[in-house]
Amino acid sequence: MAAGDEPSITRWSFEDFERYYDARLGIRGEPKGDGNDVDDERPLGSGSAGSSPAAFHANGGADLAVFEQFERLNRKVGLHNGAMEARPLQKSLLPPFESAETRNLAETLLRDIIHGSPDVKWESIKGLETAKRLLKEAVVMPIKYPKYFTGLLSPWKGILLFGPPGTGKTMLAKAVATECKTTFFNISASSIVSKWRGDSEKLVKVLFELARHHAPSTIFLDEIDAIISQRGEARSEHEASRRLKTELLIQMDGLTKTRELVFVLAATNLPWELDAAMLRRLEKRILVPLPEPEARHAMFEEFLPSTPVTMGIPYDVLVENTEGYSGSDIRLVCKEAAMQPLRRLMAVLEGTQEEVPEDELPEVGPIAAEDIELALRNTRPSAHLHTHKYEKFNQDYGSHVIS
Repeated sequence: MAAGDEPSITRWSFEDFERYYDARLGIRGEPKGDGNDVDDERPLGSGSAGSSPAAFHANGGADLAVFEQFERLNRKVGLHNGAMEARPLQKSLLPPFESAETRNLAETLLRDIIHGSPDVKWESIKGLETAKRLLKEAVVMPIKYPKYFTGLLSPWKGILLFGPPGTGKTMLAKAVATECKTTFFNISASSIVSKWRGDSEKLVKVLFELARHHAPSTIFLDEIDAIISQRGEARSEHEASRRLKTELLIQMDGLTKTRELVFVLAATNLPWELDAAMLRRLEKRILVPLPEPEARHAMFEEFLPSTPVTMGIPYDVLVENTEGYSGSDIRLVCKEAAMQPLRRLMAVLEGTQEEVPEDELPEVGPIAAEDIELALRNTRPSAHLHTHKYEKFNQDYGSHVIS
């Protein structure tokens, strides 16, 4: 679309917009002057040269853009005329983009990645006390007490969560967004990578504009190593990939020059693959380790709660035999243990000739000690082999809590 085809506030008189505003919101304009409504019968656009109502209504995206522009001007100048009285307006879903193309990209991002509150509480995350403390200090406190985080103590704009897979990095990011009540942008590589030339950089730029518009906001870049690995390491790296990385670095630099509270939380299982320039911008680097014995015990109690039917669950044995297991591994152990009595019941039901009505199906039996042992034998840890590499990276680049 050419720049001349973009609708502009200068093409419409305020009388035109008043009638359009009333028509869209179902507000009946009050008679003016001596009560004659001759002026109100005038077609839209007659008050300004070159206007075309048919073309205006044919372009849905541009229509909305012009309408929002008029609302902003109306609020700014305090226009009072008949039904056009000052009324409080909520923040628009999209910022005032200059082109329809940029607006379409923003609408794509909104459909894909903006969600309501993740509704994840700190209490629902077992263990990880050090990571929680660092995140509260870096993100939650600046939002709750902005008075203290100015000048040298201005909030960290970039935070990296690194550690073995399945340890709760995404859960921590969602807990931050829930605690702070910020707009949460859950980004993966597929959200900002486009097959069209130049669109990936534009998507990154639009993403940060949206985040500033909806500030305070949290941009969560999951598996960031898939987006911005070390530049120049692979000769086969495409030019589009380099441009995407450059634009992301530029936008993160811009966060330090704005007053809006926009936080970038990045997560990776391969922190040593990240570009050095990105590591510098991710000022806070927090290790999310494998769960300690106390955390594993709490997880087993949550997944396999003790009831009169399951009082014999040996939690201590489970904790002792799951050293090196991640949180997701522990969940799989519990699921496998809970499947054993269900398998026994399924074998009985499948062996009967008659079909049992649903309301007459028997209850699943309790989990036995042998079910626990079988689950432990059948479920192996998935992330323990590289523990020393995460510890080494944490020693070299990580953030530590010094009491």
